[in-house]
Amino acid sequence: MDAQHSELVVRRGARSGLPTMVAVHSTARGPAIGGCRLKHYPDLNAAIADVLRLSRAMTAKCAAAGVPFGGGKSVIALPPGTRLDPDLRRAAILDHADLIADFDGDYRAGPDIGTGPADMLEFPHAFCAPESAGGSGSSSEPTAIGVRAALRAATGSVAGKQVVLVGLGSVGAYLAESLIRDGAEVTITDIDAEKHLPATRLGAKWVAPEQALTVPADVLIPAAIGGLIDHDTEIAADLVVGPANNQLVTDDVADTLADKGITWIPDFVASAGGIIYTIAREVDRLPHDAALAEVDRIADTVRTILDTGATPLDAAKTLVARRMTEPGHHR
Repeated sequence: MDAQHSELVVRRGARSGLPTMVAVHSTARGPAIGGCRLKHYPDLNAAIADVLRLSRAMTAKCAAAGVPFGGGKSVIALPPGTRLDPDLRRAAILDHADLIADFDGDYRAGPDIGTGPADMLEFPHAFCAPESAGGSGSSSEPTAIGVRAALRAATGSVAGKQVVLVGLGSVGAYLAESLIRDGAEVTITDIDAEKHLPATRLGAKWVAPEQALTVPADVLIPAAIGGLIDHDTEIAADLVVGPANNQLVTDDVADTLADKGITWIPDFVASAGGIIYTIAREVDRLPHDAALAEVDRIADTVRTILDTGATPLDAAKTLVARRMTEPGHHR
């Protein structure tokens, strides 16, 4: 664990035998929040690196969004080749619930890759349980709406724009539908070749993953896993904005993009719609439309960081640093 983190707990689940972990990066603004990720990792070190990296990003996301929470993340790590049948999956979820309970509310989970609202019913202090159970349900659509707000602030109307979308998951699907509806020409890629048919049914073009970043476009939307862009990545688009976490391999890649004339909206700003909506619904008890109005404020944040003259990442980091010294209830 790096010195920046408040706490990291890794244990082997008593029921499942699978590694389960929680990382708390900061509780300076309030309890740590972050999704529970259930996925295969090449080894335990890769899973630990992921949970640390993601929890750090959650602190920045919460501060940039102005919500009264800190950053955390949790992972259930599946070793290579693990077949996750229903019994093993339930055992892993219950093991993870035990670990979360030990944090006594200092870490609150939500859905992430491999988990969903129904799983949150097993976790104490969780967000995004099904609406039928009193939660706010899936945050995929509010996340997509937040990306659209960031996109609107950065480029205005998408009508006639060429957009490349990387990743047709639940958030990517919402984005694709709304972009096409608003007149954008959308090209989609996904490592899952079975997404080809849904993409074409939406009215989008399809391209192989290895070709996606060099397709001539106005906007590139990373909507899959992180680590997509490094110093040598060739990108044809002028603007990069999307919901994927940790899109850059390292922060200094932002300077390389700026030198190439590419505007990158920091992911922890653009992807905050789900968190903003969930907090507005479940903590502030706002109705749906009022919660979405809070999500729309992402556009104001993006305009603010673009107007500073600094790179968007440097401007966003300055905003985060300032808000980390303010009371957590700031919005």
